Amino acid sequence: MVVKFGLLGPLVVHDGTEPRPVTGPKVRILLAALLLDAGRTVPRDTLKAALWGDSVPASADASLANHLTRLRRVLAESDGITVTGRAAPADGGTGGRLRTVAPGYRLHVREGELDADVFETRIRAARRAHEREEWEAVPRETAAAMSLWRGTPLADLAPFSETEGPALRVHQLLEARLQALEWSCDAELHLGRHHDLIPQLTTLAAEHPLREGFHQRLMLALYRSGRQAEAFSVFHRLRRNLVDQLGTEPGAAVQQAHQEVLAGAPAPRPRPRPRPRPEPARPPFQLPCEGEAFTGREPEAAALRSLLTADAPFRPVVVSGMGGVGKTALAVHVAHRVREAYPDGALFADLRGYCVGGARTAHELLARFLSDLGVHHDSLPDDTDDRALLFRTALAERRVLLVLDNARNAAHVAALLPAGGPSAALITSRQLLADLPGAVKVPLAPLAESDQHALLARLCGEERVRREPEALADIMTACGGLPLALHIVGGRLASRPAWPLALLAKRLTPHQGRLETLAMGTVDVQRTFAMSYVAMRDSDEPLEREAARAFRLLGRLWAGHPVTPQATAALLDVTEVRAAALLDVLADAHLLLDPEPDRYAFHDLLGEYAAQRGEEEETPEDRRAAVLRILSWYVEAVGAASLAATGETQSPPPLDAEGRGGGLTPVSLPEFADDDEAIRWSARELPAVQDAITLAGELGRSDMAWRLAVGLFGYAATHWWTGEWDACLEQAMEIARARDDRLGQAWLHRRMAVAHGMAFRNDACLEHLGTALEFFTRRGDLAARASILGNLAAVYLQMEDADQALVHAELSRDLYRMSGNARGEAMILSRIAEVRKLVGAFDLAATEFRRVIDLLRGSGHWVFLATALTSYGDILRGLERRDEAFAALSEALGIRHRMNDHGGTADCLVFTARAHHHFGEWTEARTTWETCLELARKHHLTKRIDECLAGLADLPPAGL
Repeated sequence: MVVKFGLLGPLVVHDGTEPRPVTGPKVRILLAALLLDAGRTVPRDTLKAALWGDSVPASADASLANHLTRLRRVLAESDGITVTGRAAPADGGTGGRLRTVAPGYRLHVREGELDADVFETRIRAARRAHEREEWEAVPRETAAAMSLWRGTPLADLAPFSETEGPALRVHQLLEARLQALEWSCDAELHLGRHHDLIPQLTTLAAEHPLREGFHQRLMLALYRSGRQAEAFSVFHRLRRNLVDQLGTEPGAAVQQAHQEVLAGAPAPRPRPRPRPRPEPARPPFQLPCEGEAFTGREPEAAALRSLLTADAPFRPVVVSGMGGVGKTALAVHVAHRVREAYPDGALFADLRGYCVGGARTAHELLARFLSDLGVHHDSLPDDTDDRALLFRTALAERRVLLVLDNARNAAHVAALLPAGGPSAALITSRQLLADLPGAVKVPLAPLAESDQHALLARLCGEERVRREPEALADIMTACGGLPLALHIVGGRLASRPAWPLALLAKRLTPHQGRLETLAMGTVDVQRTFAMSYVAMRDSDEPLEREAARAFRLLGRLWAGHPVTPQATAALLDVTEVRAAALLDVLADAHLLLDPEPDRYAFHDLLGEYAAQRGEEEETPEDRRAAVLRILSWYVEAVGAASLAATGETQSPPPLDAEGRGGGLTPVSLPEFADDDEAIRWSARELPAVQDAITLAGELGRSDMAWRLAVGLFGYAATHWWTGEWDACLEQAMEIARARDDRLGQAWLHRRMAVAHGMAFRNDACLEHLGTALEFFTRRGDLAARASILGNLAAVYLQMEDADQALVHAELSRDLYRMSGNARGEAMILSRIAEVRKLVGAFDLAATEFRRVIDLLRGSGHWVFLATALTSYGDILRGLERRDEAFAALSEALGIRHRMNDHGGTADCLVFTARAHHHFGEWTEARTTWETCLELARKHHLTKRIDECLAGLADLPPAGL
């Protein structure tokens, strides 16, 4: 019969084909407690004590019932019984294996199914053979017992295994193993095989320096092999240890062996017997059990299988990703599926690269791997490099799969890798291991939404997740696609079948205890993140310690937005080059994501953890100084973008040095090749700027808030129709009024007027321009007056008031001349040209627009060029110059499309449709009006909707 249950090492359950996972620490402890008393009734109170020790909760009865239900499912599946639905039947569904018997439960285990029982049966047979001096039988029975031994019993179930009852049982099994090994050595000595015993006894004596039995037999084996001096050395070492540590002399058996060596007594002659050919050692197979709920990762798994089964030169394969993303689960999943390709075994080791207790060393791991491959302990070199050479030699002709889990860095695994040959190495790490020579990288991102849904359905039931789709979506968002978080959530829901998903979704609200909720037993998202962070914070490398500070400051102050090295440099008060290096360190450790070049962002859960670290480990003074530095940087950056996008004739005055947050390092600002680049930057950074305005208001920094809002002028050049700029300006105005910031209010009136004018809210535009003009006139600011008068000319043009438009345009031109602003004077030419067009002086308007267009070409101001081309095309229509008109309109439309300017595109389409209508091209006019109408409705461009409907109504009926 196949051994089904394993206690001699980590707990396992076997279904006759392969080990089956027993997930959940409580279920594993429950099974172990029942197996330790297999066939006997275990009281409920005993099981509760096993699960919770002295801290049994009030809900223990219900929780115990839930754990028993999960255990019954595992037992049923291991017996080949399919269990549908949530729960396994109470008893009969598992063939009566786990029964309810007052006052508790009884686990039925058949003869030969529990490895500990089979082990003890073999040990008893070895003892009987030893008592009868049946020396050939003793090693045979002992070897049969040792083949079941996988390590210290219940090794994976601390602290349960350390409690009184389990600890006594573990001690009994350990002692039985050592006693049997002594009996086997007695038999080998009686059979005259002392030469063969020396390596084994040397190892056993070293592992048990106070166990006299192994030392006594080693003395005899050495002496009978002609190594009398070494035998004396063994005696004296044992005696010294016993005297120093226990204050006692060696016992009678050791003293007798010592006398035998001293007397030079002859060794017993070996009995001749035919030596059977030794069976080849079974290849090591050390892969952990695979989790039962592994879901998704099909592309990555396929890539790994292909890499590990390809007939190609050796290259290590590295699976990297943030803590909790499922690296180990994927590696184990794939390793199980390629095991047949590695007939010489599979070696697995958790390198503990991020454990608080420290990483495992190559020195100790090489000793274990070499021993697993059959190299005797006494043959191991003391030097790590020499062990690595021996390991490579051992792998040279073998096809072994190495799975090295949780590596800290490339140096951590370098000595453990083959130099070539048919073996393979699959490595998991939170680091990219970019410096590992020849490595193939398989990075892991969070699970796709469909895989998240499938995983939760497997863990807590398909019907349950189907009933609450909104709560399910909230839970998946809160978990951020992290398998570890999803497993915790699924486990909680499975153990609490009465809970609605909405209850857990509420507990997972960000920054309201979400990280504390994502913990179950020893599985803890926060602790997983802490391993990476603490390793970096406490590193010996200054760059890593500095990166840890960047992690917590970014998390506390700016976690919600992607950052660039330039913005990060301002936040940290370092150079851009240093900031880039720090961000790369964090990205390499998967503490930051790098979704696109030079932009870095937090995973949502990591951002929340980083915020906690920043709150606890950074002083309020340092946090305030850092946030003022990044706000100051955004003030300057949006100002630069606005200037590049609009060519504005006057920019707001800069912040004074004191108001910039006290940074000592000169800041680096983004550079823009043209207005398109500046506008795209502004659109991408809009969410960050919006939060910056709010934060500036909370800090009482009106001077920053209004400059940020005003600086979005460039964004509004093509995105005015979204209403986002209006909202920012209104918010900044509230802040400026609350702080009685007159300069800020004046600049906001200027820009609010522009926002209203772009949206054709002409009366509101005139009101704000009037307020702004009054303020800047009192200040004697010629540049501001010139700009505002030019804007007044523009709004009067929209109102088709040619006289007022011309008056204000000429006043603006004169002020620009007085202040020596040639660029401003050139820009006002377009206003005057529009006036000529409005009064029907098309020839004069066309001449002036050609001058404007020539000035704008090559300037990088594509928005103004498109605007000028649109007006020029409309003038050419009035001059009956059809082809030239459509050429200008087509060029303008191309610019608008390229810049993703929906409002400008609608403007251009209106003029194009009018041109088609003017030239009697009804089909083209209809198509253009309909295209414009669709665009205007999609983006709520009210004025353009009205114009399109009127234009369509003016067309003759189709077909005429």
